[in-house]
Amino acid sequence: SSVISVANFPTETKPTFVGEAEAYALLARAGLCPPRHGVTSGELPFDAGEPVVVKGLGEKVWHKSELGAVRFMMFDAILVAGAAAQMRTRLEAAGHRWIDGLVCAKIKIARSEHLPTEAFASLSRGEAGWTVLFGFGGLQAEALAELSPPLRWPLAFTTVAEALHELEGHLLGRIWLGRVRGTTPLTTRVKLAKFLAALWQLAKVAESEELTLLEMNPFALDLAGQPRPLDAVGTRGTMPAPRLAPPTGFLAALRAPRRIALAGVSATEGGVGRTIIDNLRRYPLPAGDLLLIKPGQTEFLGLPCVSDVSALLEHPVDLLMLSLPAAIAAKTLTQLIAQGGGARCVALVAGGIGDGADHDGLGALLAALLHEARAAGRWTPAILGPNFLGHWVPARQLDTSFIPTDKLAAPLSTGGELTLLSQSGAFLLCRRSKLPQFRFGLGIALGNQMDVALCDVLAALASETDVDVSAGRANRPGEPLQPTESRLTGTVRPTCQTTGPVACYVEGFGPGQLLAAARAIKLLTAKGRRVLIHRAGRTAAGQAAAASHTGAMASDLVLERALLERAGALFIDRIADFDAALAWLSAYPHLAAGPVALLTNAGFESVNGSDLFGPKLPTATLDAAAQQSLRALLEKHELSGLVAARLPLDLTPMADDAAFLEAAEFLLEHSAVLVIGLVPFTRRLSTTPEGAGKLAKALLRLRETHDKPIAVVVDAGPEYAGFVHALQAAGLPVFGRVESALLGLRALS
Repeated sequence: SSVISVANFPTETKPTFVGEAEAYALLARAGLCPPRHGVTSGELPFDAGEPVVVKGLGEKVWHKSELGAVRFMMFDAILVAGAAAQMRTRLEAAGHRWIDGLVCAKIKIARSEHLPTEAFASLSRGEAGWTVLFGFGGLQAEALAELSPPLRWPLAFTTVAEALHELEGHLLGRIWLGRVRGTTPLTTRVKLAKFLAALWQLAKVAESEELTLLEMNPFALDLAGQPRPLDAVGTRGTMPAPRLAPPTGFLAALRAPRRIALAGVSATEGGVGRTIIDNLRRYPLPAGDLLLIKPGQTEFLGLPCVSDVSALLEHPVDLLMLSLPAAIAAKTLTQLIAQGGGARCVALVAGGIGDGADHDGLGALLAALLHEARAAGRWTPAILGPNFLGHWVPARQLDTSFIPTDKLAAPLSTGGELTLLSQSGAFLLCRRSKLPQFRFGLGIALGNQMDVALCDVLAALASETDVDVSAGRANRPGEPLQPTESRLTGTVRPTCQTTGPVACYVEGFGPGQLLAAARAIKLLTAKGRRVLIHRAGRTAAGQAAAASHTGAMASDLVLERALLERAGALFIDRIADFDAALAWLSAYPHLAAGPVALLTNAGFESVNGSDLFGPKLPTATLDAAAQQSLRALLEKHELSGLVAARLPLDLTPMADDAAFLEAAEFLLEHSAVLVIGLVPFTRRLSTTPEGAGKLAKALLRLRETHDKPIAVVVDAGPEYAGFVHALQAAGLPVFGRVESALLGLRALS
């Protein structure tokens, strides 16, 4: 068997303690300024009577004061030696190995009356790479952190200038710089910039010395305004071996597989394998390129069969789907890897591999097998799942899921530019069901991510060139893009630049995945692609629930968000707002920010909409000439005595279709985005299918003429479903409440 022992899988070594004397030497190398110091086992650079601090250093002693291992005194060699001896006795009695006695010069500290001035800084190496945590220090650090949370600076995505700007806005920075009322400056921006640059340099020093953590508490300002570390301890240890990503090219194989094999199809209708085959039959493949793995048969359900995966070695497939019980699927995958080829991608449909139902350790064994093979440079496929629900490429009618169309209609075959990646298959299905006009180009339910993870798909998206969305292939070098009808909507776009938005439902990141995801997001956003994230599992209970069904890893969520936002991701906390943002991007993948005009026929929509406008959602404005033009428009439609010529524009129930359309055209000239509230109860508004169709066509003409997005709000019950459907069928995003439309826009800003 090619399966190797789990004991061979790389693990992190146990960290070792770094005491204060050693830590001070590292700080000095980085350009930080620890106190003048020496150890009692060597020479002490102090004059008699000089104020000093004597500290007892012991293995794994993080808080010396609590063990009676700190004493302030005037320097006397004999008295200092005696104090150190007493500290050694205390530490060893508490079970700590004695390291040495440390003697430091007592630094005169600059203080601000009645305000805290001590800082805490830590430098740690983890899933976000090297990160600085900086905030209030001293004995009251925890209480002060509740009032003014510490700053988190992932160094790979934060510059010294950015950190300085954030420190200036933090309460501690404001105190240090004398920007709190009644205070005077204790330091300068120049000195703080130099100090932060030294912290960034400290990460390089720590990396070279294989440190994983340095904690410096407190940092205090001396009388010259120089931040000085008054204590420092840390740990040293090697990190786990780097995660080995799946082979490149898997995304192209998923977008347009040229040959597909499926194992696990029975004669029983309605089974998982049978449903996958039913869905795959809609995907246009030449005869013989959709095949089944079924021992002892040459044909089944009209499809060619092969006996096992060995038959794929000579004629490989792009996608091999294993709809098999966990143990058999693991054995089949092991055989495939052992033979060195046969499939670019393997989808593990069943669970029971690496999750709570895996009682035989199959997931750990397969993970070890993959790592060993990749580390040795041997061939492996890219593996999706386990619990792989499927993926969709609507423009190609490709559906690898086991969801029958009588339960969920096939995606719109026209496709779109939006990519949706979900760590929960059900989440993706629910979005498709709730948003019937949802247009997307690629959707992937990632499953348990034993191999191919969110970060890998993001990286693959970032590395794509131009993609033919009708054929799912990358354009050849020099091949021109076809003309497009509308950059705004992405319609009639047989080829497109890969600039569409990417929306992600995230429940957690496994080891080695977070920093890789951030780097991919940075590349995507640098290309002008929006990356949206809804992060579930934001509480301890939520993380436990996520781990139970996706294997999501618990993490420092504040740091995770700081890292991904610095990389360019937009976080959307509420699912309702995430859905609204998807509705906008589905219709307008290249939606640009700008002032929004709200047009309604119900006063409550204008009032509630106005409450949402602000810096992140600017409202359109009208100058004096525009207001005069609006008054003339209202007078033309006999609304001048009923409607105020201001924004939001509430036309009241007296407005008919013509008034709405003329007002809409006027507002499009004075805004970047138009939201139209159509409360349908008035007789003046056409809500029959025929009337709705005419209204929708007229709005589409306005949209194309001005090349600006339009959305409609219909806040009404099921009796107006036909009205809503007619508007949606025309390609207009329709929302159930004006708040939904505006919050979706605000989330995208």
